[in-house]
Amino acid sequence: MNQLYPIFLKTETLSILVVGGGNVALEKLHFLFKNSPNAKVLLISENIKEEILSLKSNYQITIVYDRYHPKYLNGHDIVIATTNEPETNKLIHSHCRSRNLLINVADCPPLCDFYMGGIVSKGNLKIAISTNGKSPTLAKRLKELLQEALPEEIDDLLTNMHTYRKTLSLSFEEKVAHLNELTKKLIH
Repeated sequence: MNQLYPIFLKTETLSILVVGGGNVALEKLHFLFKNSPNAKVLLISENIKEEILSLKSNYQITIVYDRYHPKYLNGHDIVIATTNEPETNKLIHSHCRSRNLLINVADCPPLCDFYMGGIVSKGNLKIAISTNGKSPTLAKRLKELLQEALPEEIDDLLTNMHTYRKTLSLSFEEKVAHLNELTKKLIH
């Protein structure tokens, strides 16, 4: 049973630590910055791919050449462990648990508080897809399917619905009922 609770984080208000500087770190950073270009990241690694270094020109990423040390957890809200050393990743997880920090240990679902699933974006619409860590490849395919299926005009619809909602002089409950009835027609 999938018991994940989907949320959308305002990453520009959070401080994110990435430990590791290889291909997995690069993949996680691309995903993060594609969806949250104003995210603030500190990346710690002894070896860092050139492609990661090139991200500094477009994003808020600070790079420190060093081995992981628990001191780097200070002041961070979210941690992403991407080292190719399972014991180091387990240690990072343990340190995060003791500090109540959210952590994603790449390719190790049991050590993750959250997954970075597939994201479909069309203007202001954002849909998150998760397979509960079972198949990132299937999440990717579903993302592609939804990206194609949703019309480009969906953002215009969202803008119009927002404008219309602001004109309604109803109680919250009445607004919800009215808008539910109105949008029900969209899917029939």
